This record gives sequence, C-alpha cells and structure tokens, in this order.
Amino acid sequence: MAMVPILILAAGRSRRMRGRDKLLEDVGGLPLLRRQIEMAQGTGQPVFVAVPPDLVARRAIIDENKATALMIADADEGLSASLRSGVAQLPDAPAFMIMLGDLVALETADLVAVLGARDAAPDAIIWRGTTADGKPGHPILFDASLRPDFAGLAGDKGADTLVQKHDNATHLVALADNRARFDLDTPEDWDAWRRTQVRT
Repeated sequence: MAMVPILILAAGRSRRMRGRDKLLEDVGGLPLLRRQIEMAQGTGQPVFVAVPPDLVARRAIIDENKATALMIADADEGLSASLRSGVAQLPDAPAFMIMLGDLVALETADLVAVLGARDAAPDAIIWRGTTADGKPGHPILFDASLRPDFAGLAGDKGADTLVQKHDNATHLVALADNRARFDLDTPEDWDAWRRTQVRT
C-alpha cells in the first residue's frame, strides 16, 4: 500500500468539559490522545496530529509517541482552521486520511477497512466510515486531487460542504456499532460511558 498520511484532529479546546481536557481522559489506561495515535500507527501509516501550540500536554504525548505535531495557530477559529492548515502541512501522497481525535470506540481495523476501500472502490475520490446503520462519520479518506479544496474552508463546519459536493463519488464503509460517530463531550458523558465499561 502506498503511503497515506493520517491526520488526527486534536486542536479543539474541550470547552464543554468545564476545565478538563477530554483528549487527556483515561481510556483503557492511556490518555485518549495517546490511544488514538497508537491506534492510527497500527495501520503502518505515518501519523500527524493537528494541535494548538499552547496545549503543551497534548504536544508532549505526540512527541512521546513519535507522531508529527502540526501547529494550528488559528485553532480557535474552529474545525475548518485545523483542516485547512493541517492538510496543507501533510506530505505529498496519493490520498490522506482524516479522523477526529475524540472518537473513543474506533479501532485500528476500522482505519484499515477505510484505507482498503480505496482499492476496492477505485472510482471514488472519498471513502468514508459510517455507523452500522449507515450514518456518515469518521475516518474519512480523501484522494489527493481534493487537497486544494481544503485551502478555502472556513468556520466550524469542517469539510461537510466539500464532502457533500462529492456525494456521488463517495464510497461508504460500514463500521461496527456506532464507532464512526461515538464521542464524549461532557464530564457527564464520560461518567456514563465509564459505567458501561465497568459492566462489560
């Protein structure tokens, strides 16, 4: 398989966590960001992490895991800034993968499935993970031909408009359960999720 850089979006401020950083929350004995980096590295592809310069704890995790930190100076603008700047800093490659940093249920096998869809559906230019019942989510693999389109992104909608524009050239990959969309945004979300982990 050709090199396909994986970009983890980790520049958000966790504002709904009321002072806690959700990317530092414990998941299986690891900070969530470390787990996500190791999961992505399990694909054998190079991993890059979009992060604001001032979030030192996140940057330390990135360095310790030998991933590449991509500084997002204007991260407070919203998700589009991370995508715009992060994609611009990726190395040249035939495709690139983007995933949200806070999807706690994703597994390496899910990323591998989406990466493999590029060979299975070569006529597409976007390959996207979905929930088991077909709701679109992450990760998303983009053909390199779409890279210039990221330069014009603005606001906090991310790449939604770009993906919708190419709906007819998007190949969907169903992942188990709700993995493609399952995130935890508040302390209450985390507490409720941890109670389910204890039961299982």
